[in-house]
Amino acid sequence: MIFVKTEQEIDLMREPCRIMRDALDYLGNQLKAGMTTADVNALADDYIRSRGAIPSCLGYCGYPASVCVSVNEQVVHGIPGERIIRDGDIVSLDFCAYKNGYHADAARTFLVGDVSEEKRRLVRVTEECFFKAVENLKAGTPLYDIGAAVQKHAESNGYSVVRALVGHGIGKEMHEDPAVPNFGKAGTGVRLKAGTVLCIEPMINMGGYQVDFLSDGWTVETRDKQPSAHYENTVVIREDGVEILTL
Repeated sequence: MIFVKTEQEIDLMREPCRIMRDALDYLGNQLKAGMTTADVNALADDYIRSRGAIPSCLGYCGYPASVCVSVNEQVVHGIPGERIIRDGDIVSLDFCAYKNGYHADAARTFLVGDVSEEKRRLVRVTEECFFKAVENLKAGTPLYDIGAAVQKHAESNGYSVVRALVGHGIGKEMHEDPAVPNFGKAGTGVRLKAGTVLCIEPMINMGGYQVDFLSDGWTVETRDKQPSAHYENTVVIREDGVEILTL
């Protein structure tokens, strides 16, 4: 069931969404070569709690950390640990904050040091995919128009769209209906109503779309070990467009 939010509920979601926006800005400025992914997790956890919020990911289905830190070929859900972030890496941070009874979710892929133009372009196009997805999005838009827009922009730039992972609704639960794939046929799917809150999150691979789920039960990597990038925001469907809550 897709839960349409009231304006009061959306107002309650604004604060955790602002916290997510600010946390990503903060972490992006802190990231540097030589840090471990565990260092990044500690910074994220401290920041979220300093704002009076709870890191939603910690303990979710047994996930052992407050942030997912995915480096280079890791698509999502990289568990923080002793991996050292190196000059030239791209690092995706994906996490959630819970406050006022509601969750907020966002992700960014950051450049560390002297990053190759190939990786820079991948990160740039992934962000563009998000904005292509919301460009014409409003109440009444068919759900799969979102994925169709992402897929068209990614593939026209020579990249592939991850199919095994999707965006989602969000609210009192971190993951709510509907599932929001990054691929699909325009003009199909349920027509979205004003007040629907979605997490739209293109996950774009430099190589093929295939991924592998690792034995730790969480980390997802590209099968061909080519880099992957991730860009996500929490958005509200409005009558005449979208409101992006985590920007």
